[in-house]
Amino acid sequence: MKNLTSKKLKTLYLKEKKSAADIAKIFKCSERGINYWIEKYNIPKRTISEAIYVKNNPDGDPFNIKKDLNINEQNLLGMGLGLFWGEGNKKSKTAVRLGNSDPKLIRVFREFLIKICRIKEERIKYNLLLFNDADKKKAVNFWKKELGYVKNRIGSITSLRPRGTGNYKNKSMTGVLMIEFNNIKLKKEIDKMLDNNIKRFLKSPG
Repeated sequence: MKNLTSKKLKTLYLKEKKSAADIAKIFKCSERGINYWIEKYNIPKRTISEAIYVKNNPDGDPFNIKKDLNINEQNLLGMGLGLFWGEGNKKSKTAVRLGNSDPKLIRVFREFLIKICRIKEERIKYNLLLFNDADKKKAVNFWKKELGYVKNRIGSITSLRPRGTGNYKNKSMTGVLMIEFNNIKLKKEIDKMLDNNIKRFLKSPG
């Protein structure tokens, strides 16, 4: 492997994010040999989790958080973080997930994901939680209309036992919609932004 210089290996492995197996195919050698040169050239080896992330995201991060925000975007950032703090699933380490029965809230959070986190809309997933006495077709059509779906984008529909009676039950006949984007790095970034904003707010006078 005379042509496998340190510079070329760093380009393939670090910049282009190719795996040792991919590089081995290029140079028609063993993966073990590539790993030997990675260590020989003191190139930092990816962890298993990093390798899995690169494999699942071969084109790089599927998000790009916007930094230079105008007034409207700053408001959207604040609303998105606030909604995630109040309504989001913060226990998940890999998914940015939020559920609510209010379509306006879901739309605002979707705008946050698309305009601030700059995620492609088609990569956002939706799942619907319904009480088992709800009309599934009416509920699905309700969410399609409210969110402006062109296609059926609801992935799964889960039926739950009805809770209580009266107004609460009536309001819940269209279910709770879960909006979700799976990406461990974005989840960490949102957690960090939320934590920084909370600390900054608590330190501010008055």
